[in-house]
Amino acid sequence: MPVSTQSAHAGANGSAPAAEALRPHAEDAFASELEALAAADDRPRPARWRLSPWAVATYLLGGTLPDGTVITPKYVGPRRLVEVAITTLATDRALLLLGVPGTAKTWVSEHLAAAISGDSTLLVQGTAGTPEEAIRYGWNYAQLLAHGPSRDALVAGPVMRAMSEGMTARIEELTRIPADVQDTLITILSEKTLPIPELGQETQAVRGFNVIATANDRDRGINDLSSALRRRFNTVVLPLPSSVEAEVDIVTRRVDQIGRSLDLPGGPDGIDEIRRVVTVFRELRAGVTGDGRTKVKSPSGTLSTAEAISVVTGGLALAAHFGDGVLRPGDVAAGILGAVVRDPAADRVIWQEYLEAVVRERDGWKDFYRACREVSA
Repeated sequence: MPVSTQSAHAGANGSAPAAEALRPHAEDAFASELEALAAADDRPRPARWRLSPWAVATYLLGGTLPDGTVITPKYVGPRRLVEVAITTLATDRALLLLGVPGTAKTWVSEHLAAAISGDSTLLVQGTAGTPEEAIRYGWNYAQLLAHGPSRDALVAGPVMRAMSEGMTARIEELTRIPADVQDTLITILSEKTLPIPELGQETQAVRGFNVIATANDRDRGINDLSSALRRRFNTVVLPLPSSVEAEVDIVTRRVDQIGRSLDLPGGPDGIDEIRRVVTVFRELRAGVTGDGRTKVKSPSGTLSTAEAISVVTGGLALAAHFGDGVLRPGDVAAGILGAVVRDPAADRVIWQEYLEAVVRERDGWKDFYRACREVSA
């Protein structure tokens, strides 16, 4: 795998080279595809973009280049949503990716930044404890005490660096950040300026700068965005996969990628169990079986596509280390139980009712039913 300039020097900075990283950054993991797209891309590019909007869309959605290079899909979903997201970033308007947990908001954000700026690491991770300094800047206190406020003492945060270099900054879980800290972004997004009152200076954004934020409105600990801040974003809502086949495809692709990085076995032998996991999650999410004939209760968890990926990956690890390497019902049963039963009292009853009313009666699911009963006992 080709290694980018950034990753080639990573070892000297104290981090693992891309070849050794457990989870390489998108620009490292897909460096060969990005290079092939850049070579074939003859369309106009916005200022400081590594690729044209067309090439960024091809990188995310997949395709085949004129020289035969296959670009693997990073996102399986409506093409128009991806095009709207990309064209938003080509303007001076920030992008908010909104959706329920597990709709690939972070994944899409990372790959957009990798394709546009060649660097997905200018990241602010939103939590209840995220301080204002994480979005603006901090100080080297040794320099500050020795020489007072100065540019040398200032430590630029990811957003400030992106402004100075014309790059794409990412803010994950924006609604988990306290409201007063969120509003630090208003001046940045509207005026494209970050004041530094301690120095009587400011940092102005150069062309190419933009922000991608992600948020969901179904999680606990949410701080609603102020109307002033929400107006600064163009919002794109990422939906759950539209069909069983689409979700199976997503889970299969991601599990294969993760499995290769962990040296886990892969192949078609596990597709039946992947389909089963996806079917169970979709039916419990929707509150009705796939054929529409039987209503079921929905548990308290989200049962997202990301959780399905985790369940199948855990099952592959069980099969590899304690089985014959083939993914079987017993390998995924415990993972499904853990994903479904978040509330030990209410969710366990819902799961037992689903097992007896739906799984038990389904043709070809007897081994799965027995495995789930065994771990649920």
